[in-house]
Amino acid sequence: MKLNIVPARTGLTWVKLGITTFIRQPLAMSGLFFMFMAMLSLATLVPFIGAALALALLPAATLGLMAATQEATKGKFPMPSILISAFRAGQQRLRAMMVLGALYAMGFLALMGVSALFDGGQFAKLYLVGGKITEELVLQSGFQVAMWVAMALYLPLSLLFWHAPALVHWHDISPVKSLFFSFMACYKNLGAFIVFGLAWTGVFFLAALVVSLIAGLLGNPMLAAMAMFPVALVIVAMFFTSIYFTFRDSFVATADEAQPTDGSAGPNSFL
Repeated sequence: MKLNIVPARTGLTWVKLGITTFIRQPLAMSGLFFMFMAMLSLATLVPFIGAALALALLPAATLGLMAATQEATKGKFPMPSILISAFRAGQQRLRAMMVLGALYAMGFLALMGVSALFDGGQFAKLYLVGGKITEELVLQSGFQVAMWVAMALYLPLSLLFWHAPALVHWHDISPVKSLFFSFMACYKNLGAFIVFGLAWTGVFFLAALVVSLIAGLLGNPMLAAMAMFPVALVIVAMFFTSIYFTFRDSFVATADEAQPTDGSAGPNSFL
């Protein structure tokens, strides 16, 4: 395994590839994304442990979407069974993915526990269990501090787990090592990931602007609120489609594998 350092502009390439791959297989990729959401939603319904179970399943479920994207890049139609790729890769990798899921759940619950120190757990309860969002609650200073603390702590957690499921599944890296390698790959390619995040933010705001303009031209402001929800879901599905490309271009397993996206630098010794 080698780390591949890419220029910042590669972040735009990842976004473009995510969108174009989704457009080539819109039914498959959107359907799999909704199945992904449904699977996690069903997990939350399990009494007592629902939220933790959904968190533990997230790495494996994300890997399933990455595997689906990989199939789509080959011109194949990804079948629903690809979502459970992590559970069909043999006992050793299954155990590793379960460990990774447990680590993610513990990390997420830990950061929520830290945020609870600032507002008595109101934000954590709302996020994990659900409830009614009121203006009074959102305006509370403690709630706002807890929200920002959780967001700040989630950034390093997401970097740790960004590439980890793929490293465990496709390269048989141990869970703990995969976290370290994932973080280092994100850190070394931080410029590309910043561009990647800003580009997706721009896509979302552009879509919201277009929907609002259309609703305004039609003289129906309520249409914007109604239409933006499905549009937002499609954008999120495209975002998840693009995650595979961030992994593909950040690591090189052997010298015989395909080169990274155009304009990226050559691989550096890493693992």
